Amino acid sequence: MDSLLASARSRLTRVTAREAFEEAARGAVLVDTRNAGQRAADGVIPGALVVERNHLEWRFDPEGDARLPQATGYDARVIVLCDEGYASSLAAASLLDLGLVRATDMIGGFQAWRAEGLPVED
Repeated sequence: MDSLLASARSRLTRVTAREAFEEAARGAVLVDTRNAGQRAADGVIPGALVVERNHLEWRFDPEGDARLPQATGYDARVIVLCDEGYASSLAAASLLDLGLVRATDMIGGFQAWRAEGLPVED
């Protein structure tokens, strides 16, 4: 699994929680892939789009029938986050495979966001 993660990350220009916060303020789509239990326990990031991991590719394929309005094209800036920044790397690499050339993930995930003191809602 370590080699799979390393391979995924080698393709990404990952961002810190602070950078993700700043990019979201400029229009990047911040996507929270944590499950409902994690969100209930730890809270959510205001303005983040919740798309659980098993739906991500379906929702962000710009040509798919199940796409979200935020799936505006293959150049959309999508920043994926999970709880600690592992699964999000694999998810972001999957979005790259789908053709979303500006997809990436957030280093450290939600826990890094919280540790940075960035906004969280219950």
